[in-house]
Amino acid sequence: MKIVNSLSKVNIEEIKEVYHSVGWTKHNEENIKLIFNASHIMTFVLINNKVVGIGRALTDGIFNAAIYDVVVHQDYQGNGIASHLLTDILNKLEGISCIHLISTTANEAFYHKFGFKKVKTGMAKYRNPKLIAEYLE
Repeated sequence: MKIVNSLSKVNIEEIKEVYHSVGWTKHNEENIKLIFNASHIMTFVLINNKVVGIGRALTDGIFNAAIYDVVVHQDYQGNGIASHLLTDILNKLEGISCIHLISTTANEAFYHKFGFKKVKTGMAKYRNPKLIAEYLE
């Protein structure tokens, strides 16, 4: 297992395969380049030089950060890859006072192990009706 922190050192098609393996099929190569180039932190886990896990974060570098897309290829889930992704991202965010994260449904317990807790005043605005039904109260 190898961790890489640069988009230029990984295969975009393999990133797309990770997203698609978990049903996130709107992630095409163009979108992937845009979202990772707009991210301040990116982490990729490679096994046998193939991308099997991805994660990214945005931050102001001092006070706030938001972690997005901690995703492991369906064929590699359950092997600790997400823990490696999140640990690497959190290490890079050391010193940031507030780190936000939105978990996908049923993965909340995983993030609790890393110290994440529900936010009392957190809010979100989703424009997709399916996501509204899944994530908003």
